[in-house]
Amino acid sequence: MAEQKSNETWNAGRLPDLTGRTVVVTGANSGIGLTATDALARAGAHVVLAVRDPERGRAAAATVRGSTEVRRLDLADLSSVREFAGAWREPLHALINNAGVMMLPRQHTKDGFETQFGTNHLGHFALTNLLLPHITDRVVTVSSGAHRWGGARIGFDDLDLTTGYTPQRAYAQSKLANLLFTLELQRRLAESGSTVRALAAHPGYSATNLQSHAANPAARAFMRLGNRFLAQDDRAGALPTLYAATQDLPGASYVGPDGLGEMRGAPTLVGRSRAASDPLTARRLWRVSEELTGTLFPLTVAGVTGVRNPLL
Repeated sequence: MAEQKSNETWNAGRLPDLTGRTVVVTGANSGIGLTATDALARAGAHVVLAVRDPERGRAAAATVRGSTEVRRLDLADLSSVREFAGAWREPLHALINNAGVMMLPRQHTKDGFETQFGTNHLGHFALTNLLLPHITDRVVTVSSGAHRWGGARIGFDDLDLTTGYTPQRAYAQSKLANLLFTLELQRRLAESGSTVRALAAHPGYSATNLQSHAANPAARAFMRLGNRFLAQDDRAGALPTLYAATQDLPGASYVGPDGLGEMRGAPTLVGRSRAASDPLTARRLWRVSEELTGTLFPLTVAGVTGVRNPLL
């Protein structure tokens, strides 16, 4: 793994040689997922595009220079998550939990969860735990500055937001969950003696097609203007993810842009809200997520795979 260097001019051209390493990127057919895939493949990695629509995934892979593979994964369907993970056999250097949905009208996943929480958090939670016995280096989960919106919190009494639902509140909860998941995953990895690291990243304000699905037409129009005049492009937006995926950083690190308001700039370590730093909430969320997804942390304190430690 490359030593951490000054981030002032860090870009994808400074990626280490990733020859012989395999990386899974969820939601890799567009936006920062596709940009990260291209950069990783150019650096020598074999990148698996884990996408809901394999046809779109193959079209995206055709634009990438390097070694790629497309496999179907629908994070809004836990049976699809289990099928994807169950077919995995080889060592996996890194898992990049990139896919996400943003500010949708009220919808539900195939398993009945509110779609943003179910896709952005629960789908990745299940995928990570099921793949963890194969992962050799790190898990990077893409969060957002939205985890701070409106004093965001995890509504344990109403995770599906059956009362008071707004697209913004649901999105903020899911992004807060991403950071709490990373915090607790790192604790469990360390307790088990694993050398695998859990990290998080956010892209700042990046122009992607994610904003085009916002429920409110006025919000979509505002974000179109923001994408045109304020946002950085998807290549810059992918840099925090690439930095977290390849640089020698402490477990539970959170990477984002270094510019004003973390909206744009070079990747650097950034802070998170008090709610995203609460270990007790992180543990509670983990237990609830295990119950909802039926997936358990697969390592013991001794670092043996395949058996869950009931004390974790």
